[in-house]
Amino acid sequence: MSSVSPTEPASRSWLREPLVHFAILGGLLFGLDHFLVTRAEDPRTIVVSADVNNELAEIFASSRNRPPTPEELKSLQKVWLDNEVLYREGIANGLDKGDTMLKDRIIFKSLGVIESTVKVQAPDDKTLKDWFEKHRDKYDEVPRVTFEEAALTGTSTEAAVRSFVKDLNAGTPGDAQAGLRVFKNRPVATLDGAYGSSFTKELQEQPLNVWVALNTTDGWRAVRVTERRAAVPADFEQLHATILADWKDATAGDQRTAAVRELWKKYKIRYEPWTPPAAALPAGSAAAATVTKP
Repeated sequence: MSSVSPTEPASRSWLREPLVHFAILGGLLFGLDHFLVTRAEDPRTIVVSADVNNELAEIFASSRNRPPTPEELKSLQKVWLDNEVLYREGIANGLDKGDTMLKDRIIFKSLGVIESTVKVQAPDDKTLKDWFEKHRDKYDEVPRVTFEEAALTGTSTEAAVRSFVKDLNAGTPGDAQAGLRVFKNRPVATLDGAYGSSFTKELQEQPLNVWVALNTTDGWRAVRVTERRAAVPADFEQLHATILADWKDATAGDQRTAAVRELWKKYKIRYEPWTPPAAALPAGSAAAATVTKP
């Protein structure tokens, strides 16, 4: 599981790993009453049912504004199982005593028991350097670009935008600034998703401070680049303390995850086939028709 800020307590940082945090905020995805019914039937069997998958997909979609891919759903199933196993272990170990029977409280208590077993020894320099190289993208300064977009009122055809750009470069329309949008130090890697790969490529080729007409996934835009920042590789020695803290946090997270996954072996986990509704399938993802075991 991924690490977070080294300034946070390890137990909280693991809980704030995106998918775990996502599941907990979602109310752990199904109610206590449902759990008690399944547990009464067989406390050592966990069923990843169609209802569970439906709720996982629904919560993901409400958060990300799109359905999960098959791989994302598998990751969510694992998080759901982590939480479910922690909950059942908490009940089995009597951690519900004196509590209000809120599921998240019991999970936190179970996780606290696991937390007490985590032991992280300081790595040697080679181990830390190797880890740094594998996670270098977290520390390198990425290429960035600052650019402006002038909004054109009315139609935005290619011809209209090109004419608008010509006027902008001539300094003609004083009211154009009213529709000016500034994108400060935008990471270049994030532009593809917002504007399209063609826009990203062409934007990087434009001279500074010159208005140009560029096509995007949403149509033609009038833009100009005002600043570029090149990528800067991270310096291991300068960031040594931060990298060490991140390594310890990530290693502790790996140990916690391994401990929870070891508890899975105490349970029989059954995956019911699930076919997501047609509306829930990602665009062009007919292969997502059936999801079973991760």
